[in-house]
Amino acid sequence: MPRPGTAAETYVAYGMTQKLFEVCSSQADYSIPQLSQKGAQVPKTEAGEDLGVGEGWWYEDLGLVPTFSTWSQVTFLHMYLLTVRLRALPSYESLQTYSRHLIDHFSHNAEHRMDVLHGLTSRGIRNKFLKDLFIQWRGVLAAYDEGLVKGDAVLGAAVWRNLWKASHTGPHGEDMDWTKVARVVAYMRRVLSELSQINEADLILHISPGPGGKPGIFGYSELDKQLVDGKR
Repeated sequence: MPRPGTAAETYVAYGMTQKLFEVCSSQADYSIPQLSQKGAQVPKTEAGEDLGVGEGWWYEDLGLVPTFSTWSQVTFLHMYLLTVRLRALPSYESLQTYSRHLIDHFSHNAEHRMDVLHGLTSRGIRNKFLKDLFIQWRGVLAAYDEGLVKGDAVLGAAVWRNLWKASHTGPHGEDMDWTKVARVVAYMRRVLSELSQINEADLILHISPGPGGKPGIFGYSELDKQLVDGKR
């Protein structure tokens, strides 16, 4: 890794965090099929959000709704996990450099989604949403940090507020399934443990899917489910 504070570090940090962000963003990616269908109306959630189509365990197993807000919160969660690992960089200046580039990549991608997927053509409106998202990001850092220190119950409460919007019901009106929150907590604990054993220069190699579709550190693990179900 380049020396902290050098131009080389800034260059490396930009490229590395772009790849790291892409993996974070892909975890709960979604599409809006109606955009390619002339005259088709984009369905809405009860809260008025554009409802997309998504795949993967965040949607299929946990039942989260494929919307912009879900994507942003799941992406934030993974950015947070990386931030915790990056705090072990040799200097605070290096951490600031990597953290700044990571949130910049998020902002650029989020603005692109607002424009292309959700029709927010006004730059002023997009900027307002981006400011709100940055405030949410600061809240995510504080809430998950508190959970790591105070225990799984506090961490689970933060996950519930951010991913399930503190709702006591699921997307179809069913009672909230708290084992899903517990699975996310188990996932976060496992990922943090595995990230701690990886050199920062090799992070992208380990969080991405491997050959033959083998899941990386960021990916579904049956062990997380078994832990919550009491089978480990």
